[in-house]
Amino acid sequence: MFTLATYTAAHVVISLIGIVSGLFVAAGLLSSKRLERTTQVFLSTTALTSITGFGFPVDHLLPSHIVGALSLLVLAIAIVARYGGRMAGTWRWIYAVTATIALYFNVFVLVVQLFQKVPALKALAPTQSEPPFAAVQLVVLAAFVALTVMAAIRFKPAATSTAPARS
Repeated sequence: MFTLATYTAAHVVISLIGIVSGLFVAAGLLSSKRLERTTQVFLSTTALTSITGFGFPVDHLLPSHIVGALSLLVLAIAIVARYGGRMAGTWRWIYAVTATIALYFNVFVLVVQLFQKVPALKALAPTQSEPPFAAVQLVVLAAFVALTVMAAIRFKPAATSTAPARS
């Protein structure tokens, strides 16, 4: 049986793996690299982050639940675009955009958590309605808008070959 502390630690570790692997995937999008295994780690841990986020004991709907639901929706589209649509045609930019948005949601929540848990940041924005919090979230949003646009333009994955390998 998991304690709440163990569950929280597992959720945080999964989230951090999703963010780090997502940063590698984003770099791959910018350089047109598919990064198959890293992408699998990113998509699965990012989905698991959202799913486990619903497991915390609460008595009402929180903004984190809305972000988690949106993240799962965006991830579903990314998975369909990548694996169902094989990133062909329109599916290419749909995958790039949705994968980047999924990463943004994780980073958005990371910033929220940092301002809640790190004493120096909490002192700057105790209610998260203060200018320092807004400024950081605005910078993160601007960076991800730029990243998303660049990824959609630059990501042109090489077609995977279905021909038998030569001996």
